[in-house]
Amino acid sequence: MAKKEFTYRGKTADEIKKLSLSEFMELVPARQRRSLKRGFTDAQKVLVKKIRAGKKDVKTHSRDIVIIPEMIGITIRVHRGNTFDPVKIVPEMLGHTLGEFTYNRKRVQHSAPGIGATRSSSAVSVK
Repeated sequence: MAKKEFTYRGKTADEIKKLSLSEFMELVPARQRRSLKRGFTDAQKVLVKKIRAGKKDVKTHSRDIVIIPEMIGITIRVHRGNTFDPVKIVPEMLGHTLGEFTYNRKRVQHSAPGIGATRSSSAVSVK
Protein backbone atom coordinates (compact mmCIF):
# COMPACT_ATOMS: atom_id res chain seq x y z
CA MET A 1 0.00 0.00 0.00
CA ALA A 2 1.46 3.36 -1.05
CA LYS A 3 1.92 6.13 1.50
CA LYS A 4 -0.65 8.89 1.18
CA GLU A 5 0.82 12.14 -0.14
CA PHE A 6 0.49 15.17 2.15
CA THR A 7 -1.88 17.91 1.04
CA TYR A 8 -2.90 21.12 2.78
CA ARG A 9 -6.19 22.57 1.57
CA GLY A 10 -5.79 20.68 -1.72
CA LYS A 11 -2.18 21.69 -2.37
CA THR A 12 0.87 19.43 -2.13
CA ALA A 13 3.93 20.31 -0.05
CA ASP A 14 5.91 21.34 -3.15
CA GLU A 15 3.12 23.66 -4.33
CA ILE A 16 2.84 25.23 -0.88
CA LYS A 17 6.60 25.89 -0.71
CA LYS A 18 6.32 27.94 -3.92
CA LEU A 19 3.52 30.16 -2.56
CA SER A 20 4.20 33.68 -1.40
CA LEU A 21 3.28 34.63 2.17
CA SER A 22 0.14 36.48 1.04
CA GLU A 23 -1.03 33.46 -1.00
CA PHE A 24 -0.36 31.16 1.97
CA MET A 25 -2.36 33.50 4.22
CA GLU A 26 -5.47 32.81 2.14
CA LEU A 27 -5.18 29.07 2.90
CA VAL A 28 -4.81 29.20 6.69
CA PRO A 29 -7.67 29.62 9.20
CA ALA A 30 -8.78 33.07 10.37
CA ARG A 31 -6.75 33.18 13.63
CA GLN A 32 -3.46 32.46 11.83
CA ARG A 33 -4.38 34.73 8.90
CA ARG A 34 -4.99 37.61 11.31
CA SER A 35 -1.66 36.98 13.02
CA LEU A 36 0.22 36.93 9.69
CA LYS A 37 -1.69 39.96 8.36
CA ARG A 38 -0.59 42.04 11.35
CA GLY A 39 3.02 41.30 10.45
CA PHE A 40 5.88 39.77 12.36
CA THR A 41 7.19 41.16 15.66
CA ASP A 42 10.86 42.17 15.85
CA ALA A 43 11.88 38.81 17.36
CA GLN A 44 9.91 36.94 14.69
CA LYS A 45 11.56 39.02 11.94
CA VAL A 46 14.98 37.97 13.26
CA LEU A 47 13.91 34.31 13.18
CA VAL A 48 12.57 34.54 9.61
CA LYS A 49 15.74 36.37 8.52
CA LYS A 50 17.92 33.54 9.92
CA ILE A 51 15.78 30.94 8.16
CA ARG A 52 15.99 32.80 4.85
CA ALA A 53 19.78 33.07 5.31
CA GLY A 54 19.91 29.27 5.17
CA LYS A 55 20.74 28.41 8.77
CA LYS A 56 19.68 24.85 9.63
CA ASP A 57 19.72 24.97 13.45
CA VAL A 58 18.11 28.14 14.81
CA LYS A 59 17.30 29.06 18.43
CA THR A 60 14.27 31.21 19.25
CA HIS A 61 12.09 32.43 22.10
CA SER A 62 9.21 33.18 19.68
CA ARG A 63 6.72 30.45 20.53
CA ASP A 64 3.83 32.39 18.99
CA ILE A 65 5.05 32.55 15.39
CA VAL A 66 2.86 30.76 12.81
CA ILE A 67 4.73 28.04 10.92
CA ILE A 68 5.07 29.16 7.30
CA PRO A 69 6.19 27.15 4.22
CA GLU A 70 9.75 28.53 4.36
CA MET A 71 10.32 26.67 7.64
CA ILE A 72 9.65 23.16 6.26
CA GLY A 73 12.65 20.86 6.71
CA ILE A 74 14.43 23.07 9.25
CA THR A 75 15.12 22.23 12.89
CA ILE A 76 14.20 25.13 15.15
CA ARG A 77 15.19 25.05 18.82
CA VAL A 78 12.23 26.52 20.72
CA HIS A 79 12.70 27.90 24.25
CA ARG A 80 10.63 26.12 26.91
CA GLY A 81 11.53 28.20 29.95
CA ASN A 82 14.88 26.66 30.88
CA THR A 83 16.09 24.80 27.78
CA PHE A 84 15.73 24.88 24.01
CA ASP A 85 13.86 21.86 22.60
CA PRO A 86 14.57 20.93 18.96
CA VAL A 87 11.48 20.92 16.75
CA LYS A 88 11.85 19.49 13.23
CA ILE A 89 9.34 21.26 10.99
CA VAL A 90 7.33 18.92 8.75
CA PRO A 91 4.53 19.89 6.32
CA GLU A 92 1.81 18.69 8.72
CA MET A 93 2.75 21.54 11.10
CA LEU A 94 1.79 24.33 8.66
CA GLY A 95 -0.55 26.88 10.20
CA HIS A 96 0.24 25.89 13.80
CA THR A 97 2.48 27.87 16.17
CA LEU A 98 5.94 26.76 17.33
CA GLY A 99 4.88 26.69 20.99
CA GLU A 100 2.37 23.91 20.29
CA PHE A 101 5.17 21.42 19.67
CA THR A 102 7.17 21.81 22.87
CA TYR A 103 5.81 21.75 26.40
CA ASN A 104 6.84 24.46 28.82
CA ARG A 105 5.64 22.73 31.99
CA LYS A 106 7.17 19.75 33.73
CA ARG A 107 5.12 16.72 34.64
CA VAL A 108 4.29 16.64 38.37
CA GLN A 109 5.85 13.71 40.19
CA HIS A 110 4.71 13.31 43.77
CA SER A 111 6.64 11.45 46.44
CA ALA A 112 5.57 10.40 49.94
CA PRO A 113 3.71 13.00 52.03
CA GLY A 114 5.78 15.10 54.42
CA ILE A 115 5.57 15.25 58.21
CA GLY A 116 2.36 16.94 59.30
CA ALA A 117 0.67 16.45 55.95
CA THR A 118 -1.83 13.92 57.29
CA ARG A 119 -3.55 13.35 60.65
CA SER A 120 -1.52 10.23 61.37
CA SER A 121 1.83 11.80 60.54
CA SER A 122 1.31 14.61 63.05
CA ALA A 123 1.78 12.08 65.89
CA VAL A 124 5.21 11.05 64.57
CA SER A 125 8.14 12.77 66.30
CA VAL A 126 10.18 15.16 64.19
CA LYS A 127 13.50 13.70 65.46
